[in-house]
Amino acid sequence: MAKYSESLKLEVVQKYQAAGLGYAALAKLFGINATVVRRWVEHFREHGLDGVRKKHSDYFSAEFKLKVLRQAERRELSNRQAAALFDLRGGGAVVAKWRRQYDEGGAQALHPKPRGRPPMKPPKPKAAPAAPAKADDQRTLEELREENELLRTEVAYLKKLDALVRARPPAAPKGRKPSSS
Repeated sequence: MAKYSESLKLEVVQKYQAAGLGYAALAKLFGINATVVRRWVEHFREHGLDGVRKKHSDYFSAEFKLKVLRQAERRELSNRQAAALFDLRGGGAVVAKWRRQYDEGGAQALHPKPRGRPPMKPPKPKAAPAAPAKADDQRTLEELREENELLRTEVAYLKKLDALVRARPPAAPKGRKPSSS
């Protein structure tokens, strides 16, 4: 999405008011989309200089979203008009998205979703090999010795496998062999 300076926005709006040019003519003159010009003019009409200034917050509460939707319905505003009235910089698409969410899930769907990645799930504990279902303090000495021997065997196997992998010479690079002509 293109970013435009505050001075450019103000210049376009002032030219619209002074010269009486239409949205399409101004868009062509400045090399901007006509919808963007219309949005700037509507925001300026509704909010003055603040309407063309950069906003630093995109967070809207569910209550605010519901207020926008109710006002738009009560006053029979289009999504674009509602966005201009409430100084929503995303334009009518933002209001359309909220309306769609409300239609699909009611007021609950308007609550903001958590941002970022969800937390990792804790790893599942590994089952001990052939471990009886008894608690540790109830197992016999012989059962503990068997488990200890199994664990020692597993560790020895892994050490041997690691030594074999490290001892293996590196593989030759794959690809075409050079011709000997």
